Amino acid sequence: MTSKVTYQSKPWLSSYETGVPESLEFENIFIAEFLERSVRRFPDNTALVFQGFRVSYREFDTMVGSMVACLRGMGIKKGDSVAILLPNVIPCVVAYYAIMRLGAVAVMNNPLYTDRELTHQFNDSGAVMLITLDLLADRMVALREKTGIKTIIYTSIGDYLPFPKNLFFPLVAKRKKMAASVTPAPDLYKWKEVLASHAPSDFREELHWDDVAMYQYTGGTTGVSKGVMLTHRNLSCQVQQLTSWFSGLVDGEEIFIGGLPFFHIFGLTTTLNFPIAMGAAIVLVPKPQGAQLLEAIRKFRPTFSPLVPTMYISMMHDPAIEKTDLSCIKGLFSGSAPLPVEVIREFERRSGAVIAEGFGMTESCPVTHINPFDGGPRKAGSIGVPISNTEARIVDLADGVTEMPVGQVGELVIRGPQVMKGYLNNPGATQEALAGDWLHTGDIAKMDEDGYFYIVDRKKDMIISGGYNVYPRDIDEVLHEHPKVQDACSIGVPHAHRGEAVKAFVVLKDGESATEQELIDFCSGKLAKYKWPVSVEFRGELPRSTVGKILRKDLREETLGGGSRDDEE
Repeated sequence: MTSKVTYQSKPWLSSYETGVPESLEFENIFIAEFLERSVRRFPDNTALVFQGFRVSYREFDTMVGSMVACLRGMGIKKGDSVAILLPNVIPCVVAYYAIMRLGAVAVMNNPLYTDRELTHQFNDSGAVMLITLDLLADRMVALREKTGIKTIIYTSIGDYLPFPKNLFFPLVAKRKKMAASVTPAPDLYKWKEVLASHAPSDFREELHWDDVAMYQYTGGTTGVSKGVMLTHRNLSCQVQQLTSWFSGLVDGEEIFIGGLPFFHIFGLTTTLNFPIAMGAAIVLVPKPQGAQLLEAIRKFRPTFSPLVPTMYISMMHDPAIEKTDLSCIKGLFSGSAPLPVEVIREFERRSGAVIAEGFGMTESCPVTHINPFDGGPRKAGSIGVPISNTEARIVDLADGVTEMPVGQVGELVIRGPQVMKGYLNNPGATQEALAGDWLHTGDIAKMDEDGYFYIVDRKKDMIISGGYNVYPRDIDEVLHEHPKVQDACSIGVPHAHRGEAVKAFVVLKDGESATEQELIDFCSGKLAKYKWPVSVEFRGELPRSTVGKILRKDLREETLGGGSRDDEE
């Protein structure tokens, strides 16, 4: 190990693709202006595709203009919070860009959340308007009295469908629970009616880069979710960082799969803001499971797709993979959770495309690290290297300040223009997360001599067994290597002699069977004895968040009761 390699020397720069700079000269442009630029450059190109229904960039811009007029007519002004509670449908995209153009604050919400979770987010954000789905409208009207929301606009999955789907939808939608009748109520409006009744407005609010553009809530899988304040600077710089990194993509020619949910920052950034800035087409897939993703690939021939591990895995295990030509794909981006190496190899073999793994957090908009896309080596198991204008280092787990030697583990801290302004209404958490002008990720990581970073585990997931630190991800990776295992997750459980020991939860591949001892024995030759699972529980599936992260916290709570130890995101 050479002593010359330090975090300050930025060894990762040598792996940058030719043309990707250490520092970008950021253009002072806003998210809404990226759309306007693409409208000027590619007015007749397809912007959005939903179930075969196509919207050109010119049509998209017209819809945004009408929604701007509608929102202004309903009293929405700069700084007002507007909540969106929608899957990946056309109105979700139009509403978001109208909010950006108005200088209001977008509050993206997960449609699967409970009333309790939504009430917190609506009230914490100060939302005064909600845009949602007919399936949720009656419930949201009932919830409205507990919030500051005054106006609700609702859309339907059937609002934008091509012929003949638009004819058949009303006949089957309610029976299949794809649509619902909505009870009339004050200040409750239909999306298509308000859009049709407002001529497009060319209004542009005067904005500043450091104005807050969004309150993006953390996962909230334990405790109360926190509202991350993301500014126009954060969003714009992130788009420009991605555009520089994936320089092999061609403006106006790419087709993205919009499978990642836009209510999550990974999806919003990489499958909405980024492709819109490029003038790319986005194929919206509201239910991004294996069959639906493969169907989208067969029908629309996408060229680039950011996805999460559960999506790759579900495609690989779907029989339709055998009849799906993946050769249209130039490249793929994976984040949110580790992607098993064997899945990477098999998907790349079938597609001939590169999968670049990366890393990010809601608090960093989210991307901070990516493996080289078309330049330096991609290292299996690594989250890659810091992207342009981004610094990273590893610090002592105890004091959060002292730099750890290269190759040793500590907490990953990050600095860059994509890092949040802070947490809404939570100065204490803001001070803790941004201590010393660095974003403290809560992830245990290390950096190698080449400047590639590796996430070892979540700081609060670490198991202490017999005085030794055990990182659950080490066990998960070994179990994934077993030919019968489809999915695996490990947690710490109380142990009479060691303090804690490892319990593994395993999902077997279809048609396979295995015993607890078989899997423990499999670990014996690959892990130190104190890391071996003391028990294995077989499951049909593991709990996951909407972006595919295994909810280790849920497994702990099921096993240990209310003794959850962390704030997983």
